[in-house]
Amino acid sequence: MDKPVVKIRRALLPFSWLYGIGVDFRNCLFNNKILKQHSFDIPVICVGNITVGGTGKTPHIEYLIRLLSPKYRVAVLSRGYKRKSKGFRIVDTNSKVSDVGDEPLQIKQKFPNTLVVVDKNRVSAIKKILSIEKAERPDVILLDDGFQHRHVKPSLSILLADSNRPVYEDCLLPAGRLREPLKGKDRASIVLVTKCDPDMQPIDYRIYSNGLDLFPYQQLFFTSLDYEDVKPVFPELQSETFLLDDLRKKHLFLVTGIATPGPLVDKLEHKTYNLYTLFFPDHHFFTKENIQKIQRTVQSVDDDNKIIITTEKDATRFRALSFLDEDIKKMLYYIPVRVTFVDENERNTFNLKILKHVRNHQTNSRLPKK
Repeated sequence: MDKPVVKIRRALLPFSWLYGIGVDFRNCLFNNKILKQHSFDIPVICVGNITVGGTGKTPHIEYLIRLLSPKYRVAVLSRGYKRKSKGFRIVDTNSKVSDVGDEPLQIKQKFPNTLVVVDKNRVSAIKKILSIEKAERPDVILLDDGFQHRHVKPSLSILLADSNRPVYEDCLLPAGRLREPLKGKDRASIVLVTKCDPDMQPIDYRIYSNGLDLFPYQQLFFTSLDYEDVKPVFPELQSETFLLDDLRKKHLFLVTGIATPGPLVDKLEHKTYNLYTLFFPDHHFFTKENIQKIQRTVQSVDDDNKIIITTEKDATRFRALSFLDEDIKKMLYYIPVRVTFVDENERNTFNLKILKHVRNHQTNSRLPKK
């Protein structure tokens, strides 16, 4: 595997130094208990990172839901990034993406029996979740992107680190992409190196392990993304699905509003000879002008064998657009992803650790061992 190159904007390093002073001071207030952290009598598993940009939080949250929901009632608590509403909201399958955010709505639509809540104030939100009638109250809360939200003290913290941009070679914002200094990783019980090449070699494991330099109490795992069959964004208009290998002779127009589209580009480049890309900012709300640009790009290729590909998160936002014409809707497809572990033994170890933590937590210690 080629060694990833981390680009640093060196002209901005003085601002990173100032930013680091502020972050260190805030963390010091929490570490010395000047700022209060709240613990709860329920397992709260935090899934987050110390960088800006996509590390695969939503697929990993979904992995945990699949793991836990057969035995426990699961709740997901998210900020609802870029939503236009405020305060505490319970997400419904028919919620508007502008009210709850794209990722929480995606999770709710995939797992309708899972309680999904959005609230910027995580402490207040957890208290409201715990006030739910006991018969419906969740057994475990998954805290989405809460690693820097230190007012909540999770019972277990999982830190995600993108294999394509090693955190140990990065630096603080704005010169780099670190939200906080690398030592922030010490708060995690589990570190997952994400988006790995499934064919990682032993030397790659050693490079990441040495670079992260974890403590004995921390466990390190390596995950990858498995791309599933291509599905229509609007199945009521187009029911056909495709295997990835069916795309070989098609013209693919990849449209994304995600932080790191690189891995998906790499995947599709191995599946077609004709790939065209249009990238928008993360969590981007597509406008009429954006759609017109997409249409012009698609129409520039004189071939009927073409489709528009997007991500599952983007598909949630495309479905919310009232101004999409039927021709575009019929061409829109998305690629679902699932988290897999590079090593099967690591998957079993991780699963057992998570299940044991939830089972043995104070709230659930009296539950029957299922």
